[in-house]
Amino acid sequence: MSTKALICLWYEKDAEQAARFYAETFPNSSVGKVHLSPADNPSAKAGEPLTVDFTVLGIPCLGLNGGPHFQQSEAFSFQVLTEDQEETDRYWDAIVGNGGQESMCGWCKDRWGVSWQITPRLLADAMDGEPERARRIFEAMMTMKKIDIAALERAGAGG
Repeated sequence: MSTKALICLWYEKDAEQAARFYAETFPNSSVGKVHLSPADNPSAKAGEPLTVDFTVLGIPCLGLNGGPHFQQSEAFSFQVLTEDQEETDRYWDAIVGNGGQESMCGWCKDRWGVSWQITPRLLADAMDGEPERARRIFEAMMTMKKIDIAALERAGAGG
């Protein structure tokens, strides 16, 4: 990779599999070079995949097969802004349907423990809008797992 900054994500052993899933799921995503371990180390034997260069939604990343020493946490997440319910459903269903887990308020985790916020643009835009409408939309969102845009629109309208 030629960029000066990128996100390094720690995986137990499946960085390449995760990168390929992201590339198949999200636009402007791809898998680059897989780097093999030059020597035995605590997380990989010589010749096994150690790191993989990949891009998620245009964001350069490095997946590290680091072993079981560290786990993913909600302290880091990818936030994906969606334009409509179809796009929201597609990304949510892809992540959860591939061994992931639902959480609350548009958050889910993929099968590798990486957190994702699948956030309709309507929700993001409401936070910059009229405060009472924002409150109603926010309160509606707080009751949801996967975001229901129609329900947010109804809440925003006062219904």
